[in-house]
Amino acid sequence: MQRDNLEVLIGADRIHERIRELAAQISNDYRGRHVCLVGILKGSWVFLADLIRSLDLEVSVSFLGVASYGKGTKPSGEVKITLDLDDSIEGKDVLVVEDILDTGETFRYLQGVLGAHQPRTLRSVVLLDKPARRTQPVHADYVGFTIPDAFVVGYGLDFAQKYRNLPDVCVLHPEQPKA
Repeated sequence: MQRDNLEVLIGADRIHERIRELAAQISNDYRGRHVCLVGILKGSWVFLADLIRSLDLEVSVSFLGVASYGKGTKPSGEVKITLDLDDSIEGKDVLVVEDILDTGETFRYLQGVLGAHQPRTLRSVVLLDKPARRTQPVHADYVGFTIPDAFVVGYGLDFAQKYRNLPDVCVLHPEQPKA
């Protein structure tokens, strides 16, 4: 795989260390309660897999597929559900697991969709927060890393379905035209 247009922003070791810290905080906050983790596909599954193994809680997992980027590096402005929940979250403590909080459009949409299912509580954990691009007044309850306004891939995040398998979070630099 060609990596010359990628720059490591957050290395794999630092990601795993931060996930253990987040898991300890979440486990403490939800002590004695069952938590339903809702992973937002496709980007969150790597983060969710590592997070769940570090939690000291009774948990269940469900997934919600959402698309907002298409094949570009900018959100399309349109959010659509590509896979619905397969279990009811009504009356449950729900923790939404998301890869990145960017403009907030998708996040706000998710709050409305999931809130309509009447969970007991609805909180969120994001691996990456990019507040410089925020257009909606939203925030995550738990944040792994705050990052600058750059297009990132790796650790589950993609560009046109590429780079999800990278162990690090990397900035994807546009390819320079050849002279």
